[in-house]
Amino acid sequence: MMKKQAVIVGGGPAGLAAALRLREKGITDILILEREHLLGGILRQCIHDGFGLTRFGESLSGPEYAQRFINRVLEEGIECITDCTVLDITGDKVITAASRKQGLLQIQADAVLLTMGCRERTRGALATPGTRPAGIYTAGVAQNYINLQNIMVGHEVVILGSGDIGMIMARRMTLEGAHVKGVYEVQSYPSGLPRNIEQCLNDYGIPLHLSHTVVDIRGRERLTSVVVAQCDEHFRPIPGTEEEIPCDTLILSVGLIPENELSLAAGVELDARTRGAFVDENCQTSVPGIFAAGNVLHVHDLVDFVSLEAEALADSAAEYLLEGSLPECRLTVKAGNNVGHVIPQRISGIRPFTLSLRVRQPLSNVSIVVRQGEKEILRKKMRKALPAEMIQLPVRADKLNDSEDMEVFVE
Repeated sequence: MMKKQAVIVGGGPAGLAAALRLREKGITDILILEREHLLGGILRQCIHDGFGLTRFGESLSGPEYAQRFINRVLEEGIECITDCTVLDITGDKVITAASRKQGLLQIQADAVLLTMGCRERTRGALATPGTRPAGIYTAGVAQNYINLQNIMVGHEVVILGSGDIGMIMARRMTLEGAHVKGVYEVQSYPSGLPRNIEQCLNDYGIPLHLSHTVVDIRGRERLTSVVVAQCDEHFRPIPGTEEEIPCDTLILSVGLIPENELSLAAGVELDARTRGAFVDENCQTSVPGIFAAGNVLHVHDLVDFVSLEAEALADSAAEYLLEGSLPECRLTVKAGNNVGHVIPQRISGIRPFTLSLRVRQPLSNVSIVVRQGEKEILRKKMRKALPAEMIQLPVRADKLNDSEDMEVFVE
């Protein structure tokens, strides 16, 4: 059995940033395990720009952003094993993995950093009725085919869901010569960022239909058409509003789910709101010595925030490894009115930390309020708050007390 100080599961933007910060903190015995053939994670197929504005102060493509971290990891000599699938993680931090070159591995880690990212919700999760023809892809799979494998997935395209990847693929398909007939969103508001609505849909004349969904899929061997219908406020199709749209491709952009099978195997407690782990202000899960950050913890809107969160995780993991423990986090943080979720879920009350949250629905002229009991800790006024945009609030230590739970709400 191998022994390592820190094992990082996932070599995407979170894992790479965490590894580099651990090295800066004096942790030298680091191992990155990556399932793909190359490091970089999902960024390798995100060839559009817009990455790095917060982290580097300039606009980069996904591969450029990833390569900056990859180059530094290689320069630092941090050990990486690619083509390596982690099969199991136990509560006492024993990792079982299968490597193409090294066979079956067992690694005893002092600390485990979970940075596995997230996966796409599929047609099966939607339970969309109809046949099962070729031509139905999740947005990430279509992006992989076109950007990495140079395979065109279709020509007459309907996109279900207004997630960011779906809107980016609407633009990409248009640039490759396909005809995108429309983007259909079941909610009454878009689920992606406003800049993507403007740059990917409006700039290319691609219509966005809100309160619409696909109610039937038709075709035998290849998709021939989909039937869309308007939806009421409970997301139920309205009879009589059905419309058949001929197409050969349906792209699904209907949400992301943190990849937490390994977290469950390790006994990590999950949050029903985020579908990621319960963590404290140190990004430590309910299992001591196991940490989580990035999209495996909660889905981010910008990769810059993923890297910054992973660096904060590495600071805490380094303290855990060097000092042997972290401050006890006994106080809970609850999501109140109009707040979809909040990270972290536990705090110590003696250290500063950053709250990350999303609102449940689009809101205008509101205040984000943080309270401990009757005491108001923080108030931030916002002209507009959108579910697609993650809100981050630094909380100062001198504002806290270590005896009362905290609640975050919107008023």
